[in-house]
Amino acid sequence: MSGRSRGRPTGGEAGETRARLITAAREQFAARGFAGTSLRSVAREAGVDPSLISHYFGGRHGLLVATLDLPIDAMERITGVLTEGPDGLGERLVRTFVSSWDPHRDTISGLLRSIFEPDGVQGPVFQFVRTVLVDGLTEVLDGDAVRADLVMAQVIGLGSARYVLEVDPLREAPIEDVVALYGPAIQAVVDAESPRS
Repeated sequence: MSGRSRGRPTGGEAGETRARLITAAREQFAARGFAGTSLRSVAREAGVDPSLISHYFGGRHGLLVATLDLPIDAMERITGVLTEGPDGLGERLVRTFVSSWDPHRDTISGLLRSIFEPDGVQGPVFQFVRTVLVDGLTEVLDGDAVRADLVMAQVIGLGSARYVLEVDPLREAPIEDVVALYGPAIQAVVDAESPRS
């Protein structure tokens, strides 16, 4: 009997198992959305124990991030921005996104384009935006999901104009100029009172 833990691949098997989980998750997130995809169904499709998802990815959010093959640890950066609270959030968001995206323009352009494809709202990129950025923003904004969605729209709009449409002169505008000009626009939504309050 080997000393290996049940369901824990070793050596070269680990990379293969991780890849199978990512492939299964990518397909299921695209077909069912984030909320409709269970860890058990992903593990079953990949032919592994569900505990391996936590082992490799830390949970469902980490698995979602892995399906995107991002060149940066987006979840960690977004979480860091949000934990500082609403004061100065607009400028922090713009600076973090633009400074993270600029070195990876082609990848970011492709990811943003996928949101606008048929069924893009069910795809992993939009699911990531909703579950990490919007859910986190909603919490920071005292449960105001409308303001959180508006901030998301501003961030996606900025990314689309700078990296997908490559609008001049925004495409090459210095990061600090973009932060100074666009940060206050996002902050205005962050600071606004809900019409229903």
